[in-house]
Amino acid sequence: MAYRKTPAELSRLRATRERLISCATTVVADVGWAQASVSAVAAAAGIAAGSVYQHFPSKAALAVEVFRRAAGREVEVLGAVLRGPGDPVERLTHAVDVFARRALENRGLAYALLAAPADPAVGAERLDFRRRYRALYAEVVREGMAAGALPPQNADITAAVLTGAIGEALVDPLGTPDENAVEELLADLTAAALRCAGAPTA
Repeated sequence: MAYRKTPAELSRLRATRERLISCATTVVADVGWAQASVSAVAAAAGIAAGSVYQHFPSKAALAVEVFRRAAGREVEVLGAVLRGPGDPVERLTHAVDVFARRALENRGLAYALLAAPADPAVGAERLDFRRRYRALYAEVVREGMAAGALPPQNADITAAVLTGAIGEALVDPLGTPDENAVEELLADLTAAALRCAGAPTA
């Protein structure tokens, strides 16, 4: 008869796995993907390096899970804003501001998600999540056109430009923090996003 893990054992395994993901996320935010070794993550979690492989078959598999969790949270937040209250232009403005503020509040992790060199498996996830961002932006642009708040345009192209431009505009500020310039950066970034979509700006 095959051995079956008890509920208590399964619970401990799940807890250890979650702790590994949490610790790996912190390590990646601190040192980037390349330096986030299995040994470093294991040390942060307080377990032996070999034990990591009981939960993840490779460093790449752990990195992918870290990326999915962290990027998934950002997509959820952005989606909640873009599909929340307010007219389409207000939601687009607020979404760009929220996305950028969250990135600037957790610079190391944001840089890792947006631009830091990573394993090809993480790169593939990054492309997939960019598609999710594009879909959200395209949705609100189409709503704006339907409401007459935005001019006729190719919503998918505008969404792709917004996704790429917003991320690119944040890369340098994430690496060279200047707290005195945050509000100016956010104002310029939201204004640029609105111009891209053809929205009136103050």
